[in-house]
Amino acid sequence: MNPLPALPSASSKPPGVRLTQYAHGGGCACKIPPGELERVVAGLAGPAGTGDLVVGGEDGDDAAVLRIGDGRAIVSTADFFTPVVDDPYDWGRIAAANALSDVYAVGGEPVMALNLLGWPRDALPAELAREVLRGGRDVAAAAGCPIAGGHSIDDPEPKYGLAVTGTADPDRLLRLDAAEAGLPLSLTKPLGIGVLNARHKATGEVFAEAVATMTELNAAAARRALDGGARCATDVTGFGLLGHLYKLARAGGVTAVVDAAAVPYLDGARQAVRDGFVPGGTRRNLSWVAPHTGFGRIAEEERLLLADAQTSGGLLIAGEIPGATVIGELLPRGRHALVVR
Repeated sequence: MNPLPALPSASSKPPGVRLTQYAHGGGCACKIPPGELERVVAGLAGPAGTGDLVVGGEDGDDAAVLRIGDGRAIVSTADFFTPVVDDPYDWGRIAAANALSDVYAVGGEPVMALNLLGWPRDALPAELAREVLRGGRDVAAAAGCPIAGGHSIDDPEPKYGLAVTGTADPDRLLRLDAAEAGLPLSLTKPLGIGVLNARHKATGEVFAEAVATMTELNAAAARRALDGGARCATDVTGFGLLGHLYKLARAGGVTAVVDAAAVPYLDGARQAVRDGFVPGGTRRNLSWVAPHTGFGRIAEEERLLLADAQTSGGLLIAGEIPGATVIGELLPRGRHALVVR
């Protein structure tokens, strides 16, 4: 793929074309269910701590980290998904921010990316694909990360994302398995993206706050976490807050306690749940974490929101950092890996 020349900022989406109608799901809600995925990849991921592989995939980390000497490490990740919004430029921006987030979530800096594009050539015009790529290019450029080509296929369902390479200090990482009891839990973006995107897909309503949240880079949050001495973090995407928090608590051997009243949500998220706009991925997330969670008297609506499948969500950090909301704490491991109070 050749670099794209500068184009006007307005999308060229033809009237009546809704990208979300060409996909069976949307965004990170299309992930293979976490329990099923873990069974599929069990024993296949390279174990961390073996040779120069500092962070592998056995705990479900956001990216792999390989030590290359001289106090440096390479960070590598890939992420792509089906349309989460109808506007092609915004979808490209969201998908790029989401892929870059995996590098930030381990404390790295992205340095180069490659486009990953699947496109239904007979169903959608090439001009829309160009808008998707332009959106990805613009967000990657804002991150200081050039896109150097990529790979595309003729696909019956549109898909887009990035393979990203980054660098990091191997002795100064944000790891999934570094949780320690006694630390607060901080969240850098509000929840509710999944249910609002489900409403958008069903009705065509546009939620500007959700788009702004999904296109916001996690770069500054990651820097603040590292500067504050944090060692444990993950980003909140398709497995929802509770799903990603369960993986963090399990890897660190702690119990994570969530104060439900402290968790921030996007405007309209609660109403979307009440109106029935709940992605299948959100319900699968809740089913996965429920056996490991003490919910007490937390209502079903709250449980679904806490398990909501996010796309390009914020960072979940073991520690307190400026600009983030403290939503709970880590305790010594108890009866449940997760407790919602």
